[in-house]
Amino acid sequence: MSDVRIAVTGSIATDHLMTFAGRFADALLPDQLAHLSVSFLVEDLEVRRGGTGANIAFAMGLLGAAPVLVGAVGADFADYSAWLEQHGVDVSGVRISELRHTARFVCTTDADQNQIASFYPGAMAEAREIELAALGPLDLVVVSPNDPAAMLRHTTEARERGIAFAADPSQQLSSLDGDAIRALISGADVLLSNAYEAAVIERKTGWSADDVLGQVGVRVTTHSADGVVIESASGESLKVPVVPARTVADPTGVGDAFRGGFLTARARGVGLEAAARLGCLMATLCVETVGTQEYVVDRDDALARLGDAYGADAAAEVAAALP
Repeated sequence: MSDVRIAVTGSIATDHLMTFAGRFADALLPDQLAHLSVSFLVEDLEVRRGGTGANIAFAMGLLGAAPVLVGAVGADFADYSAWLEQHGVDVSGVRISELRHTARFVCTTDADQNQIASFYPGAMAEAREIELAALGPLDLVVVSPNDPAAMLRHTTEARERGIAFAADPSQQLSSLDGDAIRALISGADVLLSNAYEAAVIERKTGWSADDVLGQVGVRVTTHSADGVVIESASGESLKVPVVPARTVADPTGVGDAFRGGFLTARARGVGLEAAARLGCLMATLCVETVGTQEYVVDRDDALARLGDAYGADAAAEVAAALP
């Protein structure tokens, strides 16, 4: 396995996940959206560990990549910290706040897998105080959704120190302006987003799709059940279908699981298509469980599912990235 050292910067949070048996759309009146006030009676509540940075690091830890998690949390982080360490994550880059609680994500999912969510940042605001240089030598920095100032600091530091970085602004795109987004993605080794976020990037930056691709080495765009599209500055373009799910339990964190798998495979020298296939497998394992860090990776089962989805040769290629 590769000795590449990866720092994953991003949010660390607790997820409060609820399920609504109906459809949000049935409760929304289009002509009353300016005065929206609705309540949904949910069937259950799951309190889970989450946060984009932690979710990505968890996926990498399952694959034996030993990522360094970088973020800020509250004094209530002890149990969560132990959990991450048990799953192969180095938490030495996590700052403990003396004033704020760990961030919290509250999300309700309806029968159509649509979601309504709120996010309390809490201690996450202190992530801007963390200096990557203090972590020692790094080969890759993943800049995922976090305190915006922290995202800009970590991107700038990676760029100035000549460290390859993966740009994943995703959930923070709504709060970032064009200048900030341009600063976050320019020079990235990899840019990751879903299809909607890809459109937001282009609209806010004023860049065309070709312009964006010209700023990064590889652009990865997820399309939910329709798979993943990968474009590279060299002109390569690939479309990778998903690994079929045995059941759909909860879509929360699926994109983070994909990122963990894809970036780990790339760090181990696996090609773009094979890396995307491992990412798709991780995403499927995540969607089959409730919560973002409750799935496991079994090597034999993983290879069997990869073989069923992509063929035996493809599974053999991905095997190089599996622990």
